[in-house]
Amino acid sequence: MSRIVLGVSGGIAAYKACEILRRLREDGHDVTVVPTENALRFVGETTFAALSGKPVATDVFTGADAIPHVRLGREADLVLVAPATADLIARQAAGRADDLLTNVLLTATCPVLVCPAMHTEMWLHPATTQNVATLRSRGIVVLDPASGRLAGADNGIGRLPEPAEIVGIAEALLEGDISTRAAERDLTGLSVVVSAGGTHEAIDPVRFIGNASSGRMGVEIARAAVLRGARVTLVAAHVDVPWPSSVDVRTVASTADLATAMTETAASADIIVMAAAVADFTPIAPSGEKLKKSGGDGMSLELIQTTDVLAGLTRARRAGQTIVGFAAETIADETALVAAGRAKLSRKGADLLVVNDVSDHKVFGMSDTTVMIVDTAGACGRVAASKAVVAHRILDAVVNHRAMAN
Repeated sequence: MSRIVLGVSGGIAAYKACEILRRLREDGHDVTVVPTENALRFVGETTFAALSGKPVATDVFTGADAIPHVRLGREADLVLVAPATADLIARQAAGRADDLLTNVLLTATCPVLVCPAMHTEMWLHPATTQNVATLRSRGIVVLDPASGRLAGADNGIGRLPEPAEIVGIAEALLEGDISTRAAERDLTGLSVVVSAGGTHEAIDPVRFIGNASSGRMGVEIARAAVLRGARVTLVAAHVDVPWPSSVDVRTVASTADLATAMTETAASADIIVMAAAVADFTPIAPSGEKLKKSGGDGMSLELIQTTDVLAGLTRARRAGQTIVGFAAETIADETALVAAGRAKLSRKGADLLVVNDVSDHKVFGMSDTTVMIVDTAGACGRVAASKAVVAHRILDAVVNHRAMAN
């Protein structure tokens, strides 16, 4: 059980903190809510107490014998502030300690995740820009807000990301040592294209050849790249999980569609990650009408191989691009699995290959995975963790590869 301090500042998005709190509690975390005085004007103390199952910490004087302004920060495994207003970010950047929440932020020695929410003009103001940069320079992870409906009739950047997305990032910070690079935003200025999900090859208007991919791994790579400062395009085949709010999404159906979309979006990309599970075969002549049972024993389909999307991307690569491929195998022996990965890496011409054993339903749709990351020098790294953490390890390998190439 992880100990989390959930800081809530006084913005209209404070109501979303209730959903964040509920999700954290359902995942088994011990959560202490520390709202600012203005936050309690949006959501009452009783609500936070009922959802957290414990008293709400509201000021530095209640229970002063336990020294809450120091203890809470010291004992926490994670401090999460959602929403964080422009005022709270300014006070945090200045090192103020004028309420319990800012005291906790000054005494925390654990990872700190700050989730801004404010009107567009406030987010884009030079003062906020400088304050956010100051926090990131201190190792604090600050999410970029999403774009969408704000308070009133306004639309624009400044919206708090969805609770599920925030909780996913928070739990990745708890599980893996990823806060440093997330705070450094080491992919700032780079364009990343990620494919995700399984392609469907039509047999007729209602039937298809496909696979069991949920798209979770590709979505987590896209989310990790955004967190680290990249401009991200997600080419999504059939995906069963929500994608991050701050990525450009292009949806596709078949392998041919995926090949076209990847070719077009990858032309200007610095990093390309082919995480989609591509159907290897497609019917030669799909029917334009639903096929009926004929009363016979069955049906025969004539198939041809689909386009090799990864090989096409490597052939068309431009200077400076890093291309990552994936290989899903049913090889339980790790030595043989790595050998198969090295052979495929050489054959496809990618820079890195992520290979895993997908037999016995132990990968598709699951939140955890075990992968081998193979590079062109023959090195191999094994990672067993949640897909959110594995995504960052893959990006670590990309960053290291690009540093060595330069």
